[in-house]
Amino acid sequence: MKSSLLFGIAIIFFCAPSHFAQQQTSHVTLANDVRKEFLHAWNGYKQYAWGHDDLKPLTKSYHDWYAEPLLMTPVDALDTMTLMGLKGEATSTRKYIATHLSFDKDIDVQNFEITIRLLGGLLSNYEMTGDRRLLHLAEDLGNRLLPVFNSPTGLPYRYVNLKTGAVRGNVTNPAEAGTLLIEFGTLARLTHRQIFYDKAKRALVEIYNRRSPIGLVGTWINVETGAWTDTDSHISGAIDSYYEYLLKCAILFDDQDCRRMWTQSAIAIDKYLAADLTVQAENSRPKKVLWYGHADMNTGLRTSNTYGALDAFYPAVLALWDNVPRAKRLQESSFKMWTLNGIEPEEYDWATGKVTSPGYPLRPEIIESTYYLYHFTGDEKYLKMGETMWRDFVKYCRTDTGYAALKSVVTKEKNDSMQSFLFAETFKYFYLLFAPRSTLNFDKVVFNTEAHPMRRK
Repeated sequence: MKSSLLFGIAIIFFCAPSHFAQQQTSHVTLANDVRKEFLHAWNGYKQYAWGHDDLKPLTKSYHDWYAEPLLMTPVDALDTMTLMGLKGEATSTRKYIATHLSFDKDIDVQNFEITIRLLGGLLSNYEMTGDRRLLHLAEDLGNRLLPVFNSPTGLPYRYVNLKTGAVRGNVTNPAEAGTLLIEFGTLARLTHRQIFYDKAKRALVEIYNRRSPIGLVGTWINVETGAWTDTDSHISGAIDSYYEYLLKCAILFDDQDCRRMWTQSAIAIDKYLAADLTVQAENSRPKKVLWYGHADMNTGLRTSNTYGALDAFYPAVLALWDNVPRAKRLQESSFKMWTLNGIEPEEYDWATGKVTSPGYPLRPEIIESTYYLYHFTGDEKYLKMGETMWRDFVKYCRTDTGYAALKSVVTKEKNDSMQSFLFAETFKYFYLLFAPRSTLNFDKVVFNTEAHPMRRK
């Protein structure tokens, strides 16, 4: 790649108006703390799990997703290293990926997870560095994933064998079917192969076309018949990033179909899933609060009052949609969920005030929304909110080799798990929240759901 193009990419990713670079010293200190803790976890991975997918931080061993490793953590971590200015680590890690990662493996992989983590990570890092070896790996992976779309409906099967192309898993969900276009669309743009865009776009459209008469989608759908097998509707796991990608693909690709689908979906979400409540505040004055819950996709009748760590992505989407007032209200609810036990649970019943699923797998979504709201408002309360979460995160999840998920936010008992999204998302969003705004030009990229930034057209 020519040096002029490399320079252009660097400008797109790393330059922003100079007046945004002014940050208080304490924020710079926090950013440095995040970088230090990133390295702490990364060094633990290198010592005990190098060449494998994830570190198991309590037993100081490793976990691979499949019979053969796919370097999940190195690929997921690489663009965060670059943003943090860890040039030496980034260079050596990139070289290792380029020379050791192969997809010529007789293993069945989950299309969605491989797409957001590996395909997204390879593409983002190619755009940052211009290392064509990463693009070649991405195109090879994209080719091996394409058979998932060969269903009667165009909805993707959940699993594909990387060597044979055999597919399985004929029941999927909107998130797994509809969270592919950022990655496949970027691959299409970089390789000039429209098939990647068209296949992923059709999957997104096919989910939307099967929404109910009131505009909602369910949780599980058969890719061969197009029939819903679970009609529970919500913004939580299994649906969440489908909505995220409707808006983000409209922005990233200037796709007017996606913009229309997002706008119509957002109306239905607010009409049937939102709960605008009035509660008694500490000063005895009524206060309006906002939550989202579950409803039947066909009737709109409320089925559950639960909201959780995965739902906490939605303030970021609302802010990106320029609905900052609503985003701020929902963020307050997310933060309340966090502060009840000093760290957020996987699921919380806002009607009863009880934790219904107590685990914390090191999720990033609430931090992501904090970063977005600080970007759009400049309100320092989001820095303070982020600092609270950062200190809680370190206090309860740090180990001597890295960071561990929690079995329960109530007891704070740790779990022997440190998934790669810790590096791709959790550390990245904490760092970008506290670092100078010149670290990344937010308006020139769109983050995929794994927080890999893709260059806007």
